Amino acid sequence: MSGALTIVGLGPGAPDLITPAATRALAEATDLVGYGPYIDRIPEIGADQTVHASDNRVELDRARHALTLAASGRRVAVVSGGDPGVFAMAAAVFEAVEKGDPVWRDIDIRVEPGVTAMLAAAASVGAPLGGDFCAISLSDNLKSWATIERRLRVAADADFVIALYNAASKARPHQLDRAFDLLRTLKGGETVTLLVRAAGTVEAKVTITTLAEANARTADMRTLIIVGSSSTRLISRSGPLPWVYTPRSEET
Repeated sequence: MSGALTIVGLGPGAPDLITPAATRALAEATDLVGYGPYIDRIPEIGADQTVHASDNRVELDRARHALTLAASGRRVAVVSGGDPGVFAMAAAVFEAVEKGDPVWRDIDIRVEPGVTAMLAAAASVGAPLGGDFCAISLSDNLKSWATIERRLRVAADADFVIALYNAASKARPHQLDRAFDLLRTLKGGETVTLLVRAAGTVEAKVTITTLAEANARTADMRTLIIVGSSSTRLISRSGPLPWVYTPRSEET
């Protein structure tokens, strides 16, 4: 039997934000591989499907296990939150392919995209990513803080809107404070800043503030941060929050 591997994005959390293509890939799989809480988000697991759940810090081991299953003829779905290509499992799978068994290069591997957190967060307030933007992970598990700081400096100098992933965790309680302090110096305290917790879920909570007032202690690993550019602006309205958007055109 010819095996296959599909890396599936489950979106930010709400079941209706899982794409039909991702749903089909999950249903067709013989084996479901992923971080335990993401496995728990799969809407329906068949009695004939085998579940392989693991811890969050073993991404390469998980990828190798999935590739071994696929090479043996299984149809494997590797589940990932958000979009699997954004700080997630797709890169881990392809890293394992590059460094692993040459047989793995001939496996039918596909990536089913999902709604990543910055898109769900942006949609909840308007269009803050309407102009040029970038995404930076604050996790230093796989890269140094010096690299993160260098990228923050470059992004701020270029006046990008910056989406910050992996904002805070128990192991890294001070890094968001350090990022905010740096960006306040480089971009100015009045820069529009959004903290969106659990974006794309019924638990979503949006805070619209400025860099000067942004409180890193209110963020956790489920919080997506968007730091605006110099042109990001607010539109007041009668609702509880203003609309936020970044114009596509450069002002002259």
